[in-house]
Amino acid sequence: MNTRDEGKGPGGIPLRVEMGTPAAADDEYHLRVALADLPALMASAPHRLMFFAGAAAVIVSMLWWACWLAAAHFGHAFPQAPVPPGWAHAVFTQYGMLTLFIFGFLLTVFPRWMGQPPFTRRQYVPVFAGVFGGYLVAHIGLLGSKAILVAGMALMLAGWIAGLIALGGVLARNGMKDRHALSCYVALVLGACGIAAFGAFVLGAPWQLAFVAIKLGSFGLLLPIFFTVCHRMVPFFSKSATRAADYRMFKPGWSLPLMWLLLLVHLGLDLTHRQDWMWIADAPLAALFLIHWIGWQPWKCMRPGLLAALHIAFAWLPVAFILYTAQDLLAFLDKGFLLGRAPVHALTVGFFGSMLVAMVTRVTQGHSGRPLEMGAIPWLTFVLLQFVALMRIGAEIPVPAAQGWIVAAAFGWLVAFLPWVLRSLWIYVTPRIDGRPG
Repeated sequence: MNTRDEGKGPGGIPLRVEMGTPAAADDEYHLRVALADLPALMASAPHRLMFFAGAAAVIVSMLWWACWLAAAHFGHAFPQAPVPPGWAHAVFTQYGMLTLFIFGFLLTVFPRWMGQPPFTRRQYVPVFAGVFGGYLVAHIGLLGSKAILVAGMALMLAGWIAGLIALGGVLARNGMKDRHALSCYVALVLGACGIAAFGAFVLGAPWQLAFVAIKLGSFGLLLPIFFTVCHRMVPFFSKSATRAADYRMFKPGWSLPLMWLLLLVHLGLDLTHRQDWMWIADAPLAALFLIHWIGWQPWKCMRPGLLAALHIAFAWLPVAFILYTAQDLLAFLDKGFLLGRAPVHALTVGFFGSMLVAMVTRVTQGHSGRPLEMGAIPWLTFVLLQFVALMRIGAEIPVPAAQGWIVAAAFGWLVAFLPWVLRSLWIYVTPRIDGRPG
């Protein structure tokens, strides 16, 4: 039968269509070819796989948590998790949902930062399969099976180690000279320790290991990586986007060592339950982050929207540590835990959530051949997320309806993120609009 050449699909597979077939059959053929080529397209770049996984996890993590909260609040039955649900929520949002984006970003930029060839599929596909596959299996386990939960966490750790091996090779060949890459890598090593600690707890080790895992996730893994990436990229983005002659890049060499020193002090005090003395680390951290926000001159960076979103998102970081400092001083003065988990959620929902939308949108736009614009859907998610963060922080005020606000904030996250997630997923499963590979 006669055929015509239709070029090549995303995986390099020739597309050939039968001449003279009806239009419906022709469309069906193209659909089958597109679906057959989808794995090759998804695996064409590490950010496609990992960002796809992260976008899906944004919904999976919070859907499970929102349903559990709602069931507990309204008195409905819900499958009992093998571990305390609040701990599971903290662990899998940190080590699963957010870290999937981190691996996607670092597997893309590590070779570029250090002038080395990009990773091959053989190096990054196992990271995706392990971390995301294990994350999904673990969430099935959260519906009532300890054995499945353990299997999922083991698979997550295996994928994590594959990521450490790939990234570590690049760093070693560079002689560990890139301070930003080294900072991110140290955080990932601490993250591996954290996920192993929680896995040990699930297997029956003391509860203190779960506490260690949760704290390491926030202050040993996520915060160091988020700040390190901001330290490198925000001044660069600001300078290149504003093109203002008087814009000076603020990227002091002392920032990262000081951040690590203060975070280690914070962790040491927190893990030994000396919250009344944590202000000696948290107050300087608040000052450090505020100095950087001011140093990056956000008043000059309100155009374009993508740049403005980065600066607005970063503003949550000094706010969070001002709240942490206030909480610490209240404990020091023996006034109790009056702010509750407000500082935690200013950090996690406010800073991590907002920076996630801003940074991932920028990377997604650039790596899909689209204009570097925020767009209506990302802006909608970003703005709604600011209200969700305020709602969740406000829910810590001791009022009778506080638990209801916590439930509302969890579902508010889903409402805010759903349009952004759907748009992002579509971009990750379709070719670049400029026809370039990747």
